[in-house]
Amino acid sequence: MNSTPTPVSDSEKSLSKKLVAAAAEAMTSVPDTVLASARLHLLDSLGVGILGSVSGPVRTVTSIADSSGHGPCTVLGRLDGAPAPVSALANGALIHSLEFDDTHVASVMHGSSTLTSAALAAAESSGADGDRMTAAYAVGWEVLIRMGLASPGTLQSRGFQTTSAAGPFAAALVSILIRGDTDNGADALGIAGSQPGGTFAFLAEGATVKAAQPAWAAHSGLWAAELARAGITGPSRVLDGDHGFYTLFADDPGAPDRLDALLGDLGEKWHLPDAAYKLIPCCHFIHPFVEAVEQLLAEGLRPADIDSLHCHVPTGAAPVIAEPWSARQSPPSGHDARWSLPYVLAARLVDGEVRNSLFTDPIGGQRAAVAGRMTYELWDDSGFPARYPARVDARTTDGRVLTATVRDVLGGAGRPVPEEAIRAKADRNLRLAGWTADEAAGLIELLLDTPSLDLPALSARLRGADGAGHR
Repeated sequence: MNSTPTPVSDSEKSLSKKLVAAAAEAMTSVPDTVLASARLHLLDSLGVGILGSVSGPVRTVTSIADSSGHGPCTVLGRLDGAPAPVSALANGALIHSLEFDDTHVASVMHGSSTLTSAALAAAESSGADGDRMTAAYAVGWEVLIRMGLASPGTLQSRGFQTTSAAGPFAAALVSILIRGDTDNGADALGIAGSQPGGTFAFLAEGATVKAAQPAWAAHSGLWAAELARAGITGPSRVLDGDHGFYTLFADDPGAPDRLDALLGDLGEKWHLPDAAYKLIPCCHFIHPFVEAVEQLLAEGLRPADIDSLHCHVPTGAAPVIAEPWSARQSPPSGHDARWSLPYVLAARLVDGEVRNSLFTDPIGGQRAAVAGRMTYELWDDSGFPARYPARVDARTTDGRVLTATVRDVLGGAGRPVPEEAIRAKADRNLRLAGWTADEAAGLIELLLDTPSLDLPALSARLRGADGAGHR
């Protein structure tokens, strides 16, 4: 009797197995331009996380390392290390806590809050080099983006934060790619399928758990990979079966086929360079509205002349930044104002800019009064979420109506910002966190200007273990 196993054709493979195989192949030839983009996103997210460790709303999250025992992985804001899952949980929360981390617009994925924390922890715990970490981070981003593009807007419409729902799969994959043990990959993804979550319930009262949701995705993804290495098996049809991710979380049974198609150009088409950087620390859906108001001001409109402001809000974005409108006009806390369209616009008009301090200041005063004169309506055919547009109508005290429209958010694929702006943002965030100019310049140089990324040197700088005085 012939005992040779019958080969499984590509068409018979589960989507998880196809995904792992495509990702492993993509790891072998990440273009230099994509690696450079990955390092810029690493810098951006680490700078935001370091600032979050000093002045963010969940900065005390680093205390979870106190009871976890020492480990080889960096926790931003601490000299001592922690085990990989604890490091990923703390760092991911810090990176996401200021609403200042990057977003891929069309997929609505805050990739770096999950993937920077997962990749750094996985690489430090395994002794991988910085270049392998960077390549795995880039491929993880590509998979996460494709998971969002396979069913755009559906996860969010059902009340899930897209990154925290899909993030465990990408984080598990990054760990597998960094270790190179892809034989465990499909099991790791299957196990990760028991972990998705992260609901928008936080919006009702501005709960800071939102910051921890992408972090939990990183944490659980790393554990999924570890469980697979320990011999736990996961369902191979976790993405495309009757009880698969898209059926349960997106109510979209057609999404697996679309993801399968999107995997066809993984390693050839790269979406990471299109991911948008944030230049103000609030929900990305609000950014184009701030720009629209700034257009009106640049055209000569004076804040004192505004009688009312009317916002046309993309229907898919409204539950996050506009509803219920009265609560958005006077949010319960400064942190909650990060998702308040009228309050952020009022701050731009009253203060002349959207400052970091807005989100720690008491609510009220002139900002609340100006926000109280704003109205909104739903915009059904806006193009959201493929792009983040805005339209604002300002009525003046003398009866004029002035309109400004922004087609898409600044910083995304169609409107990129220069590298220098991200370098400047990182420098500003690091300096606000107490780093000296030389310390900030050293981290920026290490991440962007060296041919190969020295991971031990990066870890030392992030912890202050290199003799720098920022700890």
